[in-house]
Amino acid sequence: MNTAPNEGEPSWLSAEEQRVWRSYLHATTLLEDSLDRQLQRDAGMPHVYYGLLVQLAEAPRRRMRMTELAKDAKITRSRLSHAIARLEKNGWVRREDCPSDKRGQNACLTEEGFDVLKKAAPGHVTAVRQALFDRLTPEQVRQLGEITRIMAEGLQPGGTGADLPWLR
Repeated sequence: MNTAPNEGEPSWLSAEEQRVWRSYLHATTLLEDSLDRQLQRDAGMPHVYYGLLVQLAEAPRRRMRMTELAKDAKITRSRLSHAIARLEKNGWVRREDCPSDKRGQNACLTEEGFDVLKKAAPGHVTAVRQALFDRLTPEQVRQLGEITRIMAEGLQPGGTGADLPWLR
């Protein structure tokens, strides 16, 4: 396919770019599926729930405003609300009214949730290491970090009116 754009035409991917793009999609889909299956099997939770528990465990006093949690997790408020409801049902998280904003709520990691996270973490880190880091040289790890940082910086939306998942 012609990579030089005509007026109003997209700049099509070269054969090499198309190969890399498809390889990237394939690898990230397989990685996410592998991590999700490992966490479901070993801890009874999907990968996204594990990520929420980690964020809460690392937050001051193990609590975060729901809007900040959605923003950090890069998910919609609706999806977060559903996830927190499931985590509450398991006894791993509880909601509290935000003292500084009567409309806001905090998600708080319970001791039971922290214990579940501590038990799930070794298997998860082993799965991450086996799937990714054990397959790369130290230089490739450095390059991957640089590449993903550049990608993330370029994808950060500007302005408050951006269509961000956590604002939906």
